[in-house]
Amino acid sequence: MALDDRRHSATEGRLATMTVPDVGCTAEARQAALARLRSMGLPQGRDEYWKFTKPDTLVQPDAPKAALFVDDETPLFDNVDRLKIVFVDGVYSPELSDPFELEGVQVDRLEDVCCTDDHWAEDLYGVLEARGQTPVARPLAALNTAYAGDGVTIRVTGQPSKPINLIYTHRSETSDVFLHHVVRVESGAAATILETGPAAARFNKCMEIEIADGGALHHIRAQGRDHERRAVTHMFARLGEESTFKSFTLTANGVLTRNECVVELTGDNAVAHVAGACVGDGDFHHDDTVFITHDAVNCESRQVFKKVLRNGATGVFQGKILVQPGAQKTDGYQISQSLLLDGDSEFLAKPELEIYADDVACSHGSTSGAIDEEALFYLRARGVPHSIATDLLTLAFLAEAVEEIENEDLREDINARLEAWLERRRD
Repeated sequence: MALDDRRHSATEGRLATMTVPDVGCTAEARQAALARLRSMGLPQGRDEYWKFTKPDTLVQPDAPKAALFVDDETPLFDNVDRLKIVFVDGVYSPELSDPFELEGVQVDRLEDVCCTDDHWAEDLYGVLEARGQTPVARPLAALNTAYAGDGVTIRVTGQPSKPINLIYTHRSETSDVFLHHVVRVESGAAATILETGPAAARFNKCMEIEIADGGALHHIRAQGRDHERRAVTHMFARLGEESTFKSFTLTANGVLTRNECVVELTGDNAVAHVAGACVGDGDFHHDDTVFITHDAVNCESRQVFKKVLRNGATGVFQGKILVQPGAQKTDGYQISQSLLLDGDSEFLAKPELEIYADDVACSHGSTSGAIDEEALFYLRARGVPHSIATDLLTLAFLAEAVEEIENEDLREDINARLEAWLERRRD
């Protein structure tokens, strides 16, 4: 089907400013992604899955400027022993990174994949992103697969003693970054991947994750504090039998953030949890778009998203659970809630269930409201100042999402950042 003139013009105008990287073994996948992109076109505001979020600044040829945020806070997870992999404005920095040496893990830079005969990632690059284009088109993910200039491949073969931390540093006010990571967790292996930092003025990231039978991956992400930044991220995960995938994202600040997550449960008894907590103030727009497909027996999925919004901030949640025929004994849970700290902020939600099996337990709910006045009165009556009482109730509201982080030390780090954010904004 031919694109309308407006979409075609916008798409070709964007592509005219870009060059597909010459990276040998991924060349075929990149050209296929480019063809997918041209057939669907870049997103526009009229598209069903973009009606709550304006894509204009994500698709225009030049990245809008984003001022650098300078603070004296200790870097997140700094007290955690971890393998650090650092990108500065989208370019891997060997000087700031640790050597790629960790038991049970093989890490390579994306551009080095082609220098190795029969590298495992050659058969996965772009594959899960392509699968994730059905039934909902995700053109900015195809744009990433075609044009990503850097990234890493991570193959987990054992149970490494420490997490892998992908650190994204923002130094240029006009940086326009595409990163693409490929992760494979082998049968019986388990690892934790951390992502931290603002990355760029405009950031487009894609992560493809394949988890083999009995494998487990824990993913914890904190998106950086540079407020004027814009970001669109994509995670595509495919789960084998008795495998586990758990992902949590904390977002504080950012004028525009859209996080897309597409998960396929293709093996029996698989578990997928996707959670997020965001706190926004002022010109803040945050969009979580999640699509989980159950295509096997006795699988469990959870979507838990909490947003705290104030001073005109906007939160968006679009979540879907699709239960395919034959995916009996599915357990699917979805909750999206917002806490509006004033009358100017808004929360837009589109929860969906689509079920083609008859032996399932699926539920979804979405609520939006203000601080519980009765609870606030209870705290105030016991001498707690109004601002501190509000913060305590806010943290309690976010707790269900944060509790999805299994590691206690990492969970405490996230809670500390949330407390610091609230403290800086007390009246």
